[in-house]
Amino acid sequence: MRRSAAGSRALWLQVLSPFLLSLFRGAFPDQIRYSIPEELAKNSVVGNLAKDLGLRVQDLPTRKLRVSAEKDYFTVNPENGNLLVGDRIDREQICGKQPLCILEFDAVAEKPLNIFHVAVILQDINDNTPLFKQSKMELKIGESTKPGKTFPLDPALDSDAGPNSLQKYYLNDNEYFDVTEKETPDGHKHPELILKHSLDREERPFHQLVLTAVDGGDPPLSGTAQVRIQVTDANDNPPVFSQGVYRITLREDVPPGFTVLQVTATDQDEGINAEITYSFHNVDEQLEHFFNIDKRKGEITTKDNLDFETAKSYSLNVEAKDPGDLSSHCNIQVEILDVNDCAPEIIVTSVFSPLPEDSPPGTVIALIKTRDRDSGENGEIYCHVLGNAGFILKSSAKNYYKLVTDRALDREEVPEYNVTITAMDRGKPPLSSSTVIALHISDVNDNAPVFHQASYVVHVPENNPPGASIAQVSASDPDLGPNGQVVYSIIGSDLEPRMLSSYVSVNPDSGAVFAQRAFDHEQLRSFELTLRARDQGSPALSANVSLRVLVGDRNDNAPRVLYPALGPDGSALFDTVPRAAEPGYLVTKVVAVDADSGHNAWLSYHVLQASDPGLFSLGLRTGEVRTARALGDKDAARQRLLVAVRDGGQPALSATATLLLVFADSLQEALPDLSDHPVSPDPQEELQFYLVVALALISVLFLLAVILAIALRLRYSTSGAWGCLQSGLSSNSVPGVLPNYGEGTLPYSYNVCIASQSAKTEFNFLNVAPEVAPSQDLLCDDTSWVPSTDLGDTGSPFASGSISKQAPPNTDWRFSQAQRPGTSGSQNGDETGTWPNNQFDTEMLQAMILASASEAADGSSTLGGGAGTMGLSARYGPQFTLQHVPDYRQNVYIPGSNATLTNAAGKRDGKAPAGGNGNKKKSGKKEKK
Repeated sequence: MRRSAAGSRALWLQVLSPFLLSLFRGAFPDQIRYSIPEELAKNSVVGNLAKDLGLRVQDLPTRKLRVSAEKDYFTVNPENGNLLVGDRIDREQICGKQPLCILEFDAVAEKPLNIFHVAVILQDINDNTPLFKQSKMELKIGESTKPGKTFPLDPALDSDAGPNSLQKYYLNDNEYFDVTEKETPDGHKHPELILKHSLDREERPFHQLVLTAVDGGDPPLSGTAQVRIQVTDANDNPPVFSQGVYRITLREDVPPGFTVLQVTATDQDEGINAEITYSFHNVDEQLEHFFNIDKRKGEITTKDNLDFETAKSYSLNVEAKDPGDLSSHCNIQVEILDVNDCAPEIIVTSVFSPLPEDSPPGTVIALIKTRDRDSGENGEIYCHVLGNAGFILKSSAKNYYKLVTDRALDREEVPEYNVTITAMDRGKPPLSSSTVIALHISDVNDNAPVFHQASYVVHVPENNPPGASIAQVSASDPDLGPNGQVVYSIIGSDLEPRMLSSYVSVNPDSGAVFAQRAFDHEQLRSFELTLRARDQGSPALSANVSLRVLVGDRNDNAPRVLYPALGPDGSALFDTVPRAAEPGYLVTKVVAVDADSGHNAWLSYHVLQASDPGLFSLGLRTGEVRTARALGDKDAARQRLLVAVRDGGQPALSATATLLLVFADSLQEALPDLSDHPVSPDPQEELQFYLVVALALISVLFLLAVILAIALRLRYSTSGAWGCLQSGLSSNSVPGVLPNYGEGTLPYSYNVCIASQSAKTEFNFLNVAPEVAPSQDLLCDDTSWVPSTDLGDTGSPFASGSISKQAPPNTDWRFSQAQRPGTSGSQNGDETGTWPNNQFDTEMLQAMILASASEAADGSSTLGGGAGTMGLSARYGPQFTLQHVPDYRQNVYIPGSNATLTNAAGKRDGKAPAGGNGNKKKSGKKEKK
């Protein structure tokens, strides 16, 4: 038997495979190459990939060596780096009839990221037996056929390639026929039956042959088919095609039903033997799925859509046969032309998410692979990032890209990104595809807390309840988790460190500032804190803010009377008034201070009780006592005024002062009248005594009070000015004390002392409770006391029925509506002085008091020394010095404002004023001569 040309080429290909492999390695120097036979068992070792890549075995867990391929034909053993067979590999399924079958894939290693190209050559094994499409074939051969005539037979099919493919055909021994192989342009071998001797139908109408196909494997495999030949009558002209081979090109996008070609064959016979039919001869079922032929016309058309990516060419064999079964064949080579009908594919192999926001530019985010099944320019791809300027693509290897950051990231600005990757080919028109990579940004502590205000100022009224919240600071941190959890603390203050914890505290979680104690405006006007907001990140970040606390004033200090006051020896003091004093004469001045500020320290002076209400006037704001009219003959020489000093707070607090006034032209004239006064007994004992007497003899006392009132009315009209004083000095007086009312508020309780020997009242004194009265000064010449009733602010001091009703006070000493109040220490002679609002007015007040003290010290001035002065005797005048007068500049009130100009030189001592809280001792000594 002759060896065909195709068999020879297959044999040469088998011999030259090592040489071709060496050429292949030279063409791809950057690839790792292996060669294995097909159909290896799963987990068979292909080679040590880690060793061939230069990777150490101990680094394999870190490098995470793996195979990146569409199908899991191979895997990598993570322990030793061996490349293993992962699935069944059928060379015929992968490469078909191609002589050289190569599987290419990529190996990926991380940290650092590397990509390696690997090629595995699949060696064919003889695992497919040659098989005939039909196990029985029938031929009709005319008896007139000449020897040497060939008849094509259906070929056997063998899926193996190279030497393992079908090599030759054999026929069983016979004298009429032989078999030979004919190779088609596509490399297939078709058997042809050769007639060796002429046939004689009459001698032998049928011939039975056995056709055997053998491949080149070791051992070889074979298949057989039965050939039955029927000898027919003579029809000695077969059809003849105009061409033996046709070559056609088709675009893959031609629609079904498109005419590919029309073949034509002619037959020299006539009649029925010249009728020709066309059909496909020895074609695969796949070809019959795509193409169709008209049996009468020989027109070949498409039946389905073609796909260049599935098959790039087709080989069609067409048979033309006449009724005498004479036939001829032609071959049609159809080449498929590619069109851009496949969009690029994007395969994301690795995504590193979440990504810390402090990652530097150039950090790898994802590894991307692209693929296009088209060829030529239709399969060339370029990629880019769509719409995200912070990310770029860098080409890493063939069809591989790295998605990297192009700028710094900020989670607080953008917590996550949807990065769109677009791949586009270069076809006409171009096709594209895109994929979205979701990238989450993880938080780092890169933001310090920020307070909602640059600084805080809070106003806290004094006497606040301890433990109450006085302020709220708040800071925000845009970070997440502990990085954004803020804790507050106090890190500094203008208070002493040992005092800070006893004044304020801060809640570390909420930022609420609490007062640990009640604040006193008179001790502490304001203080400043420095608070810190600190997050819980590592390292922690912080921010500071200042908090200024302004302690507001409340009316918690009653006025304090500086003058009049008790003398150094505890005796009551008095002032002398010239008998010839004109109306408006400045008799004396009530001086008081208030430790509060603003309206709470704005003092006003009111007469609570007066022996003769119309005789004197009192400045509402100045406290100046002036004569309202000239002294008359019926006026008592001794007068007493009870003055209340009230502040402007709500509710108002007050203090009282008792003024003892004697009308005399000289001090020597007044002294005899004031000598030998009996010592006043203890008020508490007198109170107890008269309470018992009042319970037992209330009716007797009532009658006695009526009689005494009538007697006093008569004596007042006939007696001289000094009769009561002389008789009073020789008589015993028993004072009575009424219960104490609240401090600084009205009504006040008082007692009226009435002279028994004189016809007119000379002194009427108010005995105030110890809590509110600065002293007890009673000069009485009557042994009987009549308790008085409570008075209002402007009520008359006389309440007994035995005393004549006092006329309404003269209106000439009251203030007009146009007059504005002045400070308690003003030296203005009129009632129109305004509240001092500068340092000059305050210092002028201090100078006045100092001058008065000097006059009292040297005894050179008396009350009669001049109008508008406070001339006092050396013994009975008040001894004023600067240490008795507080600095009024710290209580300067500005009308129309809640601000108070304070003197920063010193703070208030916080003690209750002696004259304002009613705790002064009452004078228990007898006035000295």
